[in-house]
Amino acid sequence: MEKQIKKVDELLDKTKGFSAQQILQFTYSEFSGRIIFASSLGEEDQVLTDMISKIQPEIEIFTLDTGRLFAQTYELIAKTQKRYPMKFSIYYPQTEAVEKMVQDKGINLFYESVENRKLCCGIRKVEPLQRALKNVDAWITGLRRAQSITRSALKPFEWDEQNHRIKINPLADWSLTQVEQYIKENKVDVNPLHKEGFRSIGCAPCTRAIKSGEDIRAGRWWWEQPEQKECGLHTRLKSK
Repeated sequence: MEKQIKKVDELLDKTKGFSAQQILQFTYSEFSGRIIFASSLGEEDQVLTDMISKIQPEIEIFTLDTGRLFAQTYELIAKTQKRYPMKFSIYYPQTEAVEKMVQDKGINLFYESVENRKLCCGIRKVEPLQRALKNVDAWITGLRRAQSITRSALKPFEWDEQNHRIKINPLADWSLTQVEQYIKENKVDVNPLHKEGFRSIGCAPCTRAIKSGEDIRAGRWWWEQPEQKECGLHTRLKSK
């Protein structure tokens, strides 16, 4: 563990003051191609997809199809794959695990308890993520510090203890205004649901539009407390 934490600290020192684009270029060279980008097709992820296509198109992109996404998300996946001719993989949950969960707990089990919701996220997201990360040393995400209380200490480089990988967050310091400005200037395709008040978009049953003044992620698992609102993909990471 200490060795990995030291590596993260070295990366933070080497990239101090780097732009998101410079971080992407640096990390591709640093990890000799053993790096992958996890996209949920959110605004931040679409920004990074556009950046990667221009800077280092050799970086593979993947997304997780939980089986319960919005129709608009599937349409955006198709549009993104057509616009950016990079390797774009889609990972699905194990059929047997989903069937057993639904038979035992019901189709909408996640509304009944935090434990049930985390079980569903574990089967539909966490396990497929682990398969996606199997052959890489580091992964890129579109996380930002300002997104939620659970991400307030986010850094551009962190050690992901759960997946035993280095996690790279090129947009960690970005504001929502910066994200929206990049989208506008580069004509980046985004989910039309954003204009309807859906700021953070996940599975359809677990996402709603937010009200004016609410936190960006208030529409995700809105029946739970803010400090519980992570699906298990982004547990708090350790650094020195």
